[in-house]
Amino acid sequence: MPLDAADDAIAAVERTMRAARRAQESFADVSQERADEAVRALAWAIYEPGRARELAELAVDDTGLGNVPDKVVKNQRKTFGTLRDLLRGRSVGVIEEDRAKGIVKYAKPMGVIGAVTPSTNPAATPANKAMMALKGRNAIVIAPSPLGYRTTARVVEMMRAELARIGLPEDLVQILPEPVTKESTTALMRMADLVVVTGSQDNVRRAYSSGTPAIGVGAGNVPVIIDASADLADAARKICASKIFDNSTSCSSENSVVILDEVYDAAIAALEDAGGFMCTADEKERVRANLWAGGKLNRNLIARGAPTLAEAFRLPEAARAAKFFMVEETGIGRDHPFSGEKLSLVLTVYRARDFKDAKRLVRDILDHQGRGHSLGIHTTDMSHARELAEDLDVVRVLVNFAHTFGNGGGFDSGLGFTLSMGCGSWQKNSISENLSFRHFLNITHLVTVIPEDKPSEEELFGPFWAKYGK
Repeated sequence: MPLDAADDAIAAVERTMRAARRAQESFADVSQERADEAVRALAWAIYEPGRARELAELAVDDTGLGNVPDKVVKNQRKTFGTLRDLLRGRSVGVIEEDRAKGIVKYAKPMGVIGAVTPSTNPAATPANKAMMALKGRNAIVIAPSPLGYRTTARVVEMMRAELARIGLPEDLVQILPEPVTKESTTALMRMADLVVVTGSQDNVRRAYSSGTPAIGVGAGNVPVIIDASADLADAARKICASKIFDNSTSCSSENSVVILDEVYDAAIAALEDAGGFMCTADEKERVRANLWAGGKLNRNLIARGAPTLAEAFRLPEAARAAKFFMVEETGIGRDHPFSGEKLSLVLTVYRARDFKDAKRLVRDILDHQGRGHSLGIHTTDMSHARELAEDLDVVRVLVNFAHTFGNGGGFDSGLGFTLSMGCGSWQKNSISENLSFRHFLNITHLVTVIPEDKPSEEELFGPFWAKYGK
Protein backbone atom coordinates (compact mmCIF):
# COMPACT_ATOMS: atom_id res chain seq x y z
CA MET A 1 0.00 0.00 0.00
CA PRO A 2 1.39 3.48 -0.90
CA LEU A 3 2.49 5.54 2.09
CA ASP A 4 -0.27 8.16 1.68
CA ALA A 5 -2.93 5.47 1.44
CA ALA A 6 -1.57 3.72 4.53
CA ASP A 7 -1.63 7.03 6.45
CA ASP A 8 -5.24 7.61 5.35
CA ALA A 9 -6.21 4.10 6.47
CA ILE A 10 -4.67 4.59 9.90
CA ALA A 11 -6.37 7.99 10.24
CA ALA A 12 -9.71 6.34 9.44
CA VAL A 13 -9.09 3.74 12.16
CA GLU A 14 -8.26 6.50 14.62
CA ARG A 15 -11.54 8.31 13.84
CA THR A 16 -13.47 5.08 14.26
CA MET A 17 -11.78 4.38 17.58
CA ARG A 18 -12.49 7.87 18.92
CA ALA A 19 -16.18 7.40 18.13
CA ALA A 20 -16.13 3.98 19.79
CA ARG A 21 -14.50 5.35 22.94
CA ARG A 22 -17.06 8.15 23.24
CA ALA A 23 -19.90 5.65 22.88
CA GLN A 24 -18.34 3.22 25.34
CA GLU A 25 -17.78 5.90 27.98
CA SER A 26 -21.51 6.65 27.97
CA PHE A 27 -22.32 2.94 28.22
CA ALA A 28 -19.74 1.88 30.80
CA ASP A 29 -21.92 2.48 33.85
CA VAL A 30 -25.28 1.14 32.66
CA SER A 31 -27.18 -1.38 34.76
CA GLN A 32 -27.27 -5.12 34.12
CA GLU A 33 -30.79 -4.71 32.79
CA ARG A 34 -29.70 -2.07 30.29
CA ALA A 35 -26.69 -4.11 29.16
CA ASP A 36 -28.95 -7.11 28.63
CA GLU A 37 -31.38 -4.92 26.70
CA ALA A 38 -28.52 -3.97 24.38
CA VAL A 39 -27.65 -7.64 23.90
CA ARG A 40 -31.26 -8.49 23.07
CA ALA A 41 -31.33 -5.66 20.54
CA LEU A 42 -28.22 -6.96 18.76
CA ALA A 43 -29.61 -10.48 18.75
CA TRP A 44 -32.89 -9.36 17.23
CA ALA A 45 -30.99 -7.48 14.52
CA ILE A 46 -29.82 -10.77 12.99
CA TYR A 47 -32.38 -13.23 14.39
CA GLU A 48 -35.46 -11.58 12.87
CA PRO A 49 -36.41 -14.06 10.09
CA GLY A 50 -36.39 -11.61 7.19
CA ARG A 51 -33.00 -10.22 8.15
CA ALA A 52 -31.55 -13.68 8.86
CA ARG A 53 -32.43 -14.68 5.29
CA GLU A 54 -31.28 -11.41 3.74
CA LEU A 55 -27.89 -11.77 5.40
CA ALA A 56 -27.60 -15.42 4.40
CA GLU A 57 -28.33 -14.61 0.77
CA LEU A 58 -25.90 -11.71 0.84
CA ALA A 59 -23.16 -13.86 2.39
CA VAL A 60 -23.41 -16.56 -0.26
CA ASP A 61 -23.60 -13.95 -3.01
CA ASP A 62 -20.54 -12.13 -1.60
CA THR A 63 -18.30 -15.07 -0.81
CA GLY A 64 -19.60 -18.04 -2.78
CA LEU A 65 -19.11 -20.07 0.42
CA GLY A 66 -21.80 -22.24 2.01
CA ASN A 67 -25.49 -22.22 1.20
CA VAL A 68 -28.41 -19.97 2.03
CA PRO A 69 -30.71 -22.34 4.01
CA ASP A 70 -27.92 -23.39 6.38
CA LYS A 71 -26.68 -19.84 6.84
CA VAL A 72 -30.22 -18.83 7.83
CA VAL A 73 -30.14 -21.61 10.43
CA LYS A 74 -26.67 -20.54 11.60
CA ASN A 75 -27.66 -16.87 11.87
CA GLN A 76 -30.64 -17.77 14.03
CA ARG A 77 -29.44 -20.83 15.97
CA LYS A 78 -26.09 -19.37 17.04
CA THR A 79 -27.70 -16.06 17.95
CA PHE A 80 -30.52 -17.67 19.92
CA GLY A 81 -28.14 -19.96 21.83
CA THR A 82 -25.67 -17.17 22.54
CA LEU A 83 -28.49 -14.94 23.79
CA ARG A 84 -29.62 -17.73 26.12
CA ASP A 85 -26.13 -18.03 27.58
CA LEU A 86 -25.59 -14.28 27.90
CA LEU A 87 -28.86 -13.63 29.68
CA ARG A 88 -28.03 -16.32 32.25
CA GLY A 89 -24.83 -14.60 33.40
CA ARG A 90 -24.02 -11.41 35.28
CA SER A 91 -21.57 -8.88 33.88
CA VAL A 92 -22.33 -5.78 35.97
CA GLY A 93 -21.44 -5.16 39.60
CA VAL A 94 -21.01 -8.20 41.83
CA ILE A 95 -20.78 -11.32 39.70
CA GLU A 96 -19.41 -13.75 42.29
CA GLU A 97 -19.00 -13.96 46.06
CA ASP A 98 -17.02 -16.51 48.05
CA ARG A 99 -17.65 -15.84 51.74
CA ALA A 100 -15.32 -18.59 52.92
CA LYS A 101 -12.41 -16.92 51.13
CA GLY A 102 -13.60 -13.38 51.80
CA ILE A 103 -13.59 -12.50 48.09
CA VAL A 104 -16.19 -10.57 46.13
CA LYS A 105 -15.72 -10.15 42.37
CA TYR A 106 -16.87 -7.06 40.49
CA ALA A 107 -17.10 -6.96 36.69
CA LYS A 108 -15.71 -3.98 34.79
CA PRO A 109 -15.66 -3.27 31.03
CA MET A 110 -12.44 -3.55 29.07
CA GLY A 111 -13.18 -0.64 26.72
CA VAL A 112 -13.11 -1.10 22.95
CA ILE A 113 -12.85 -4.58 21.48
CA GLY A 114 -11.18 -5.07 18.11
CA ALA A 115 -12.73 -8.09 16.39
CA VAL A 116 -11.33 -9.75 13.28
CA THR A 117 -13.91 -11.96 11.56
CA PRO A 118 -13.76 -14.52 8.72
CA SER A 119 -15.40 -14.84 5.30
CA THR A 120 -17.01 -18.16 6.25
CA ASN A 121 -19.43 -16.48 8.68
CA PRO A 122 -19.56 -12.80 7.69
CA ALA A 123 -22.84 -12.15 9.56
CA ALA A 124 -23.03 -14.65 12.43
CA THR A 125 -19.52 -14.17 13.80
CA PRO A 126 -19.61 -10.33 13.95
CA ALA A 127 -23.02 -10.43 15.65
CA ASN A 128 -21.85 -13.11 18.09
CA LYS A 129 -18.79 -11.09 19.11
CA ALA A 130 -20.78 -7.85 19.33
CA MET A 131 -23.28 -9.46 21.70
CA MET A 132 -20.49 -10.69 23.98
CA ALA A 133 -18.72 -7.33 23.89
CA LEU A 134 -21.79 -5.30 24.81
CA LYS A 135 -22.71 -7.79 27.52
CA GLY A 136 -19.54 -6.57 29.19
CA ARG A 137 -20.43 -2.87 28.53
CA ASN A 138 -17.73 -2.55 25.89
CA ALA A 139 -17.84 -1.10 22.39
CA ILE A 140 -16.66 -3.12 19.40
CA VAL A 141 -14.99 -2.34 16.07
CA ILE A 142 -15.07 -5.13 13.52
CA ALA A 143 -12.42 -5.81 10.88
CA PRO A 144 -14.10 -8.25 8.50
CA SER A 145 -12.63 -10.36 5.75
CA PRO A 146 -12.65 -8.20 2.59
CA LEU A 147 -14.48 -11.03 0.82
CA GLY A 148 -17.43 -10.73 3.21
CA TYR A 149 -17.30 -6.97 3.77
CA ARG A 150 -20.69 -6.18 2.25
CA THR A 151 -22.45 -8.76 4.46
CA THR A 152 -20.67 -7.65 7.62
CA ALA A 153 -21.39 -3.99 6.85
CA ARG A 154 -25.08 -4.86 6.47
CA VAL A 155 -25.31 -6.73 9.77
CA VAL A 156 -23.46 -3.87 11.49
CA GLU A 157 -25.98 -1.46 9.97
CA MET A 158 -28.81 -3.62 11.35
CA MET A 159 -27.25 -3.79 14.83
CA ARG A 160 -26.68 -0.03 14.91
CA ALA A 161 -30.31 0.58 13.93
CA GLU A 162 -31.52 -1.61 16.80
CA LEU A 163 -29.26 0.20 19.27
CA ALA A 164 -30.64 3.54 18.10
CA ARG A 165 -34.17 2.18 18.47
CA ILE A 166 -33.60 1.56 22.20
CA GLY A 167 -31.80 4.86 22.75
CA LEU A 168 -28.19 3.66 22.89
CA PRO A 169 -25.24 5.07 20.88
CA GLU A 170 -24.95 3.46 17.46
CA ASP A 171 -21.16 3.77 17.66
CA LEU A 172 -21.05 0.99 20.22
CA VAL A 173 -20.86 -1.25 17.13
CA GLN A 174 -18.74 -0.19 14.15
CA ILE A 175 -16.95 -1.64 11.14
CA LEU A 176 -13.61 -0.51 9.75
CA PRO A 177 -14.06 1.66 6.65
CA GLU A 178 -13.32 0.10 3.27
CA PRO A 179 -10.92 -1.05 2.10
CA VAL A 180 -9.96 -3.28 5.03
CA THR A 181 -6.23 -3.85 4.67
CA LYS A 182 -3.46 -5.49 6.62
CA GLU A 183 -2.38 -2.01 7.70
CA SER A 184 -5.80 -0.91 8.94
CA THR A 185 -6.41 -4.22 10.71
CA THR A 186 -3.00 -4.02 12.40
CA ALA A 187 -3.73 -0.43 13.46
CA LEU A 188 -7.02 -1.57 15.02
CA MET A 189 -5.20 -4.32 16.89
CA ARG A 190 -2.78 -1.79 18.36
CA MET A 191 -5.44 0.75 19.37
CA ALA A 192 -8.02 -1.61 20.88
CA ASP A 193 -8.12 -2.74 24.51
CA LEU A 194 -8.63 -6.39 23.54
CA VAL A 195 -8.31 -8.14 20.18
CA VAL A 196 -10.38 -11.22 19.36
CA VAL A 197 -9.51 -13.02 16.12
CA THR A 198 -11.42 -15.76 14.34
CA GLY A 199 -10.17 -17.00 10.98
CA SER A 200 -6.79 -16.47 9.35
CA GLN A 201 -3.89 -17.84 11.40
CA ASP A 202 -1.79 -14.97 10.03
CA ASN A 203 -4.22 -12.56 11.71
CA VAL A 204 -4.02 -14.59 14.93
CA ARG A 205 -0.22 -14.32 14.96
CA ARG A 206 -0.32 -10.58 14.23
CA ALA A 207 -2.84 -10.07 17.04
CA TYR A 208 -0.57 -11.80 19.54
CA SER A 209 2.35 -9.63 18.46
CA SER A 210 0.35 -6.37 18.45
CA GLY A 211 1.13 -5.42 22.05
CA THR A 212 -2.59 -5.60 22.91
CA PRO A 213 -4.12 -8.44 24.95
CA ALA A 214 -5.41 -10.89 22.35
CA ILE A 215 -7.55 -13.99 22.03
CA GLY A 216 -7.01 -16.03 18.91
CA VAL A 217 -8.45 -19.38 17.96
CA GLY A 218 -6.87 -22.23 16.05
CA ALA A 219 -7.47 -24.21 12.89
CA GLY A 220 -9.75 -27.22 12.87
CA ASN A 221 -9.27 -30.64 11.28
CA VAL A 222 -11.71 -32.77 13.21
CA PRO A 223 -11.21 -36.55 13.22
CA VAL A 224 -14.03 -38.77 14.47
CA ILE A 225 -13.80 -42.41 15.53
CA ILE A 226 -16.54 -44.95 14.92
CA ASP A 227 -15.80 -47.79 17.32
CA ALA A 228 -17.15 -51.33 17.36
CA SER A 229 -19.88 -50.53 19.89
CA ALA A 230 -21.36 -47.58 17.98
CA ASP A 231 -24.90 -47.34 16.67
CA LEU A 232 -23.73 -47.22 13.07
CA ALA A 233 -26.90 -45.81 11.53
CA ASP A 234 -27.08 -43.05 14.15
CA ALA A 235 -23.39 -42.25 13.73
CA ALA A 236 -23.71 -42.07 9.94
CA ARG A 237 -26.75 -39.79 10.09
CA LYS A 238 -25.00 -37.43 12.50
CA ILE A 239 -21.74 -37.37 10.55
CA CYS A 240 -23.65 -36.60 7.34
CA ALA A 241 -25.75 -33.84 8.92
CA SER A 242 -22.66 -32.22 10.43
CA LYS A 243 -20.42 -32.68 7.38
CA ILE A 244 -22.83 -31.14 4.88
CA PHE A 245 -24.01 -28.22 7.05
CA ASP A 246 -23.29 -24.97 5.22
CA ASN A 247 -21.16 -26.98 2.77
CA SER A 248 -18.61 -27.80 5.46
CA THR A 249 -17.53 -24.22 6.19
CA SER A 250 -17.31 -24.86 9.94
CA CYS A 251 -13.96 -25.50 11.63
CA SER A 252 -15.87 -28.15 13.61
CA SER A 253 -16.90 -30.11 10.53
CA GLU A 254 -15.67 -33.71 10.38
CA ASN A 255 -12.63 -33.99 8.10
CA SER A 256 -11.70 -37.61 8.78
CA VAL A 257 -13.52 -40.64 10.11
CA VAL A 258 -11.51 -43.49 11.64
CA ILE A 259 -13.45 -46.75 11.61
CA LEU A 260 -12.52 -49.90 13.49
CA ASP A 261 -11.90 -52.91 11.24
CA GLU A 262 -14.55 -54.98 13.04
CA VAL A 263 -17.35 -52.71 11.79
CA TYR A 264 -15.65 -51.07 8.79
CA ASP A 265 -17.77 -52.51 6.00
CA ALA A 266 -21.03 -52.02 7.90
CA ALA A 267 -20.08 -48.44 8.81
CA ILE A 268 -19.23 -47.59 5.20
CA ALA A 269 -22.60 -49.03 4.15
CA ALA A 270 -24.33 -46.86 6.77
CA LEU A 271 -22.46 -43.75 5.57
CA GLU A 272 -23.49 -44.54 1.99
CA ASP A 273 -27.11 -44.98 3.11
CA ALA A 274 -26.85 -41.56 4.80
CA GLY A 275 -25.77 -39.92 1.54
CA GLY A 276 -22.06 -40.59 1.12
CA PHE A 277 -20.38 -41.69 -2.10
CA MET A 278 -17.19 -43.76 -1.83
CA CYS A 279 -14.68 -42.85 -4.52
CA THR A 280 -12.54 -45.43 -6.28
CA ALA A 281 -8.76 -45.00 -6.38
CA ASP A 282 -8.99 -43.30 -9.79
CA GLU A 283 -11.82 -41.02 -8.62
CA LYS A 284 -9.84 -40.15 -5.48
CA GLU A 285 -6.98 -39.00 -7.69
CA ARG A 286 -9.34 -36.75 -9.66
CA VAL A 287 -10.64 -35.28 -6.40
CA ARG A 288 -7.07 -34.58 -5.27
CA ALA A 289 -6.05 -33.04 -8.59
CA ASN A 290 -8.98 -30.63 -8.56
CA LEU A 291 -9.43 -29.83 -4.86
CA TRP A 292 -5.85 -28.61 -4.55
CA ALA A 293 -4.11 -26.21 -6.91
CA GLY A 294 -0.44 -25.37 -6.44
CA GLY A 295 -0.43 -27.09 -3.06
CA LYS A 296 -3.34 -25.00 -1.77
CA LEU A 297 -7.05 -25.65 -1.56
CA ASN A 298 -8.84 -24.58 -4.72
CA ARG A 299 -10.76 -21.41 -3.81
CA ASN A 300 -13.34 -22.23 -6.49
CA LEU A 301 -14.26 -25.57 -4.92
CA ILE A 302 -14.15 -25.11 -1.15
CA ALA A 303 -17.53 -24.81 0.57
CA ARG A 304 -19.39 -25.58 -2.66
CA GLY A 305 -22.43 -27.82 -3.04
CA ALA A 306 -22.24 -31.52 -3.85
CA PRO A 307 -23.49 -31.22 -7.47
CA THR A 308 -20.76 -28.66 -8.22
CA LEU A 309 -18.10 -30.93 -6.76
CA ALA A 310 -19.36 -34.07 -8.51
CA GLU A 311 -19.07 -32.27 -11.83
CA ALA A 312 -15.68 -30.73 -11.06
CA PHE A 313 -14.30 -34.10 -9.92
CA ARG A 314 -15.82 -35.81 -12.98
CA LEU A 315 -17.53 -38.40 -10.81
CA PRO A 316 -19.98 -40.94 -12.27
CA GLU A 317 -23.72 -40.48 -12.48
CA ALA A 318 -24.20 -42.39 -9.22
CA ALA A 319 -22.33 -39.61 -7.40
CA ARG A 320 -24.58 -36.83 -8.67
CA ALA A 321 -27.21 -37.55 -5.99
CA ALA A 322 -24.68 -37.86 -3.16
CA LYS A 323 -24.54 -35.42 -0.25
CA PHE A 324 -20.80 -35.85 0.40
CA PHE A 325 -17.83 -37.78 -0.96
CA MET A 326 -15.56 -40.27 0.79
CA VAL A 327 -11.96 -41.19 -0.02
CA GLU A 328 -10.00 -43.98 1.63
CA GLU A 329 -6.59 -43.00 2.95
CA THR A 330 -3.72 -44.59 4.86
CA GLY A 331 -1.16 -41.78 4.94
CA ILE A 332 -0.96 -38.71 7.18
CA GLY A 333 1.11 -35.56 6.75
CA ARG A 334 2.13 -32.97 4.20
CA ASP A 335 2.46 -35.55 1.43
CA HIS A 336 -1.09 -36.72 2.08
CA PRO A 337 -3.38 -33.69 1.66
CA PHE A 338 -6.53 -35.66 2.44
CA SER A 339 -5.30 -35.90 6.05
CA GLY A 340 -5.76 -32.15 6.53
CA GLU A 341 -8.67 -29.71 6.72
CA LYS A 342 -10.51 -29.61 3.40
CA LEU A 343 -13.33 -27.05 3.90
CA SER A 344 -15.36 -29.13 1.49
CA LEU A 345 -17.80 -32.02 1.27
CA VAL A 346 -14.92 -34.51 1.14
CA LEU A 347 -14.54 -36.92 4.06
CA THR A 348 -11.34 -38.92 4.50
CA VAL A 349 -11.79 -42.50 5.74
CA TYR A 350 -9.17 -44.46 7.70
CA ARG A 351 -9.38 -48.13 8.67
CA ALA A 352 -8.05 -48.97 12.15
CA ARG A 353 -7.13 -52.44 13.40
CA ASP A 354 -8.58 -51.79 16.85
CA PHE A 355 -9.26 -48.93 19.25
CA LYS A 356 -5.57 -48.53 20.13
CA ASP A 357 -4.78 -48.12 16.43
CA ALA A 358 -7.70 -45.69 16.00
CA LYS A 359 -6.33 -43.55 18.83
CA ARG A 360 -2.90 -43.56 17.17
CA LEU A 361 -4.37 -42.47 13.85
CA VAL A 362 -6.34 -39.65 15.47
CA ARG A 363 -3.25 -38.45 17.34
CA ASP A 364 -1.21 -38.45 14.13
CA ILE A 365 -3.93 -36.57 12.22
CA LEU A 366 -4.11 -33.90 14.92
CA ASP A 367 -0.34 -33.64 15.19
CA HIS A 368 -0.36 -32.92 11.45
CA GLN A 369 -3.13 -30.31 11.73
CA GLY A 370 -5.76 -29.30 14.27
CA ARG A 371 -4.01 -30.27 17.50
CA GLY A 372 -5.83 -28.71 20.41
CA HIS A 373 -9.12 -28.15 18.59
CA SER A 374 -11.40 -31.16 19.01
CA LEU A 375 -12.24 -34.74 18.10
CA GLY A 376 -15.28 -36.96 18.26
CA ILE A 377 -16.19 -40.57 18.93
CA HIS A 378 -19.32 -42.59 18.27
CA THR A 379 -19.49 -45.30 20.92
CA THR A 380 -21.46 -46.87 23.74
CA ASP A 381 -18.21 -47.58 25.62
CA MET A 382 -17.52 -44.49 27.71
CA SER A 383 -14.15 -45.87 28.77
CA HIS A 384 -13.00 -45.22 25.19
CA ALA A 385 -14.22 -41.64 25.33
CA ARG A 386 -12.55 -41.07 28.70
CA GLU A 387 -9.29 -42.53 27.38
CA LEU A 388 -9.29 -40.09 24.46
CA ALA A 389 -9.99 -37.16 26.78
CA GLU A 390 -7.21 -38.22 29.14
CA ASP A 391 -4.55 -39.00 26.54
CA LEU A 392 -4.99 -36.67 23.54
CA ASP A 393 -4.12 -32.99 23.26
CA VAL A 394 -7.50 -31.44 22.43
CA VAL A 395 -9.79 -29.03 24.23
CA ARG A 396 -13.02 -30.85 23.34
CA VAL A 397 -13.91 -34.55 22.96
CA LEU A 398 -17.49 -35.00 21.77
CA VAL A 399 -19.32 -38.28 22.28
CA ASN A 400 -22.12 -39.33 19.87
CA PHE A 401 -22.59 -35.83 18.47
CA ALA A 402 -23.05 -34.33 15.06
CA HIS A 403 -19.79 -32.54 15.70
CA THR A 404 -20.61 -29.18 14.11
CA PHE A 405 -23.77 -28.85 16.20
CA GLY A 406 -22.18 -29.67 19.55
CA ASN A 407 -18.67 -28.25 19.44
CA GLY A 408 -19.62 -24.57 19.26
CA GLY A 409 -22.46 -24.99 21.73
CA GLY A 410 -25.74 -26.82 21.38
CA PHE A 411 -29.04 -27.18 23.13
CA ASP A 412 -28.04 -30.75 24.00
CA SER A 413 -24.41 -29.82 24.71
CA GLY A 414 -23.10 -28.18 27.86
CA LEU A 415 -20.51 -26.20 25.89
CA GLY A 416 -21.32 -22.51 25.57
CA PHE A 417 -22.56 -21.16 22.25
CA THR A 418 -19.81 -19.47 20.30
CA LEU A 419 -18.26 -19.13 16.87
CA SER A 420 -14.74 -18.95 18.33
CA MET A 421 -13.21 -22.04 19.90
CA GLY A 422 -9.94 -21.77 21.79
CA CYS A 423 -7.36 -24.52 21.23
CA GLY A 424 -5.04 -23.85 24.15
CA SER A 425 -1.27 -23.63 23.99
CA TRP A 426 -1.34 -26.54 21.53
CA GLN A 427 -2.15 -23.94 18.85
CA LYS A 428 -0.61 -21.01 20.73
CA ASN A 429 -4.04 -19.78 21.84
CA SER A 430 -4.54 -17.95 25.13
CA ILE A 431 -7.74 -19.83 25.98
CA SER A 432 -8.58 -23.54 26.09
CA GLU A 433 -12.35 -23.23 26.08
CA ASN A 434 -15.17 -21.74 24.03
CA LEU A 435 -15.07 -17.94 23.85
CA SER A 436 -17.66 -16.36 26.15
CA PHE A 437 -18.62 -12.93 27.45
CA ARG A 438 -16.44 -13.52 30.52
CA HIS A 439 -13.40 -13.12 28.28
CA PHE A 440 -14.58 -9.53 27.63
CA LEU A 441 -14.52 -8.49 31.31
CA ASN A 442 -12.00 -7.05 33.72
CA ILE A 443 -12.53 -8.34 37.25
CA THR A 444 -11.92 -6.42 40.49
CA HIS A 445 -11.41 -8.59 43.59
CA LEU A 446 -12.60 -7.18 46.93
CA VAL A 447 -10.65 -9.04 49.61
CA THR A 448 -11.54 -9.05 53.33
CA VAL A 449 -9.91 -10.69 56.35
CA ILE A 450 -10.86 -14.33 57.02
CA PRO A 451 -9.83 -16.70 59.84
CA GLU A 452 -6.18 -17.60 59.39
CA ASP A 453 -5.63 -20.58 57.09
CA LYS A 454 -2.05 -21.58 57.88
CA PRO A 455 -1.22 -25.30 58.11
CA SER A 456 1.65 -26.62 60.18
CA GLU A 457 5.07 -27.51 58.76
CA GLU A 458 4.30 -31.17 59.45
CA GLU A 459 1.13 -31.04 57.32
CA LEU A 460 3.00 -29.62 54.34
CA PHE A 461 6.45 -31.23 54.58
CA GLY A 462 5.60 -34.39 56.56
CA PRO A 463 5.16 -36.79 53.59
CA PHE A 464 8.42 -35.52 52.04
CA TRP A 465 10.36 -35.82 55.32
CA ALA A 466 8.97 -39.30 55.94
CA LYS A 467 10.14 -40.50 52.51
CA TYR A 468 13.40 -38.62 52.06
CA GLY A 469 14.30 -37.22 55.45
CA LYS A 470 14.97 -33.61 56.37
